[in-house]
Amino acid sequence: MGTLWHNGTFFTLKQQGEAVDAVYVVDGKIVALGTKETLLQQFKQDITVIKDIKGGYVYPGFVDSHLHMVGHGEKLLSLDLSKATTSFEMREWLVQKAKDSTQHDWVLAEGWNENNFADKKIFHRLELDEISPNKPLYASRVCRHAALVNTEALRRACISRDTPDPQGGVIERDQSGEPTGYLMDAAVDLIKEVMPPVDREYVYQALKRSIEDLLAQGITGGHTEDMNYYNGFSETIDVFQSLIHKDKFRFRTNLLVHHEQIDEMSRLGFGPGPLSDYLEIGSMKIFADGALGGRTALLSEPYSDDPDNSGVAMHSPEALKALVKKARDYHMPVAIHVIGDAALEQAIAAVEEFPPIEGRDRFIHLQVARPDLVNRLKPLQAILDLQPRFVATDFPWVEDRLGPDRLPSSFAWKTLLDAGLHCAGGSDAPIEPPGPLLGMHAAITRRHPDEARHAGYLPEQKLSRFEAIQLFTSGSAYATGHEEKRGFISEGYDADFTVLTHNLFTCDIEEYLSAEVLMTIVDNTIMYKNEEK
Repeated sequence: MGTLWHNGTFFTLKQQGEAVDAVYVVDGKIVALGTKETLLQQFKQDITVIKDIKGGYVYPGFVDSHLHMVGHGEKLLSLDLSKATTSFEMREWLVQKAKDSTQHDWVLAEGWNENNFADKKIFHRLELDEISPNKPLYASRVCRHAALVNTEALRRACISRDTPDPQGGVIERDQSGEPTGYLMDAAVDLIKEVMPPVDREYVYQALKRSIEDLLAQGITGGHTEDMNYYNGFSETIDVFQSLIHKDKFRFRTNLLVHHEQIDEMSRLGFGPGPLSDYLEIGSMKIFADGALGGRTALLSEPYSDDPDNSGVAMHSPEALKALVKKARDYHMPVAIHVIGDAALEQAIAAVEEFPPIEGRDRFIHLQVARPDLVNRLKPLQAILDLQPRFVATDFPWVEDRLGPDRLPSSFAWKTLLDAGLHCAGGSDAPIEPPGPLLGMHAAITRRHPDEARHAGYLPEQKLSRFEAIQLFTSGSAYATGHEEKRGFISEGYDADFTVLTHNLFTCDIEEYLSAEVLMTIVDNTIMYKNEEK
C-alpha cells in the first residue's frame, strides 16, 4: 500500500526548475509523480496514507559526500574552539575547561584556527602549561591535521628534543631544538597513542548526537570516514550497526575504511558492498598529504609564505602505489585525501598503474589541481569529492600560502565541472559545519556569509544554483554508484526528501543562510520534523 505526498513543490532535479505537485510512494520507492488529483484518481485503491507537505519546497535528499560522523558528534559534545575569534578568547575558554576537568582528566578541545585571530597566534607549550600545569592538554586544530599540547602531554608521549619526526609528520621545534608543543599530521598520533581510550558508549553517544544533528540539517545520508580512530574497525562497525539497524536511525551511510583497518575488516568477514538499505562499506581511505592551514599539504613548489617548505607526503610514491594495489586485492575502490598538487599527482600515478576493479575511485579535496593534472583525471572516471565551504573559510589567508601563480587552479570547482568530471559535495565536518546550504552558498558566492559585499574569491569559479544543489544530490549519489536510485525525484528512486522553507532557485542568495528545514524524510519515513514550523 502506498503514501501520497502532496501540497509541496517537488523539484525533480532532472533539469533546472522542473517540479511537480505530488509524489506517490510504495515500499520506499517513488512510483509516480504528478498532481494530487491525478495521483488520487490513478491510485485511489492503493493509497493508504496521505501526507501534507504544507507548501514546503522538496528536494532529493541532501547527502554529504565527505565527513566524519563520529568526529562531528565529538565536536558537538566537547569544547569547540572554532568560534573563538581572538587568541585571548581561546585562552579563556581553555582556562575554564581546565578548571572544569577533574584531577586525572586530560584537558581536551578542538577546532582552533589561528587564521581567525588578528595576531595569528599559535600557542607555545609553556603558555599551555600556565593554563594546565599538571594535567595533559590536547587541542586539535580545525583541520585535524595539527594539534597543540602542553609539556605534560609531551612527557607522557615521550616526545623530547631527541625524538625524530615520524614519517608523514612534523614536531615543531624552537631555535634550541626543543618541541614547541605544535605537532602536525603523523606527529599528532604520538600523542593519541597515550591518550585514554574511548569506550563504546562514548562512540555510541557521539554518533547518535551526530546523526540527530545531520537529520535536523536536512541531510539524509553521508559518506563517512571514522573506522580507524575509535578502538578499531570491529567496535566502530558495531556502533554503526547498533544505531542504524537495531535502533532504526534511518540514515544512508557509506563507510570509508582507513587502509590500516582493511585487514581487520576482511578478517571479520566484511567487504565492500551493502550491509542493509542504510549502511554500506565503500572505499579504502588513504591520506596522501596534510592540509594547507598547517602547511602540510604536499605542493610541487614551496609555499609562497614559507619558501623552505613544500609540505608533507604521508607515503612515498612507491608506498602509495602499494596501498592502492592492496585495495585492488580486496576489490575495493580508493578514496585518497589529496589537497596539494604534488599529492594529487602521486595519487593519479598510483591509480593509473592500478585502475579500479570494482566501484569508483574518489579524490578528496583537490584544493590545488594544476591544468595538466585535470587532463590526467579525465580518463580515470574518478569522483572528485569537493567541500565548497572551504572557499568561505580558507580565503583570504590561503592566497598567502599559494601565491598568485597557483591561485587560478586552486579551489577551482567550476573548472573541474566544465572539464566533464564527476563532482560530489560535502563538508568535511567537523572541520566545517555540515549544513548543505552553507556549502551551496559558498559554491555560488565564493565568499564567507559575513562578506556580503564581496564579489567572491576567484569569481570565475562560481557555480550556478543548479550545479551547487547537484553536488549534494546527484553528485553524491553518483559517487557511491547509486545514480539510478538516488539523487533525483523520479520514478523508481528512493523516497528520500529534504523539505525546506525556501525555493533555492528563486530566493535571494542570502536566504540560503536563513532557510529552515521543515522535514527530513528517509525511505518514506519522517526522520526529522520542525515542530515550530
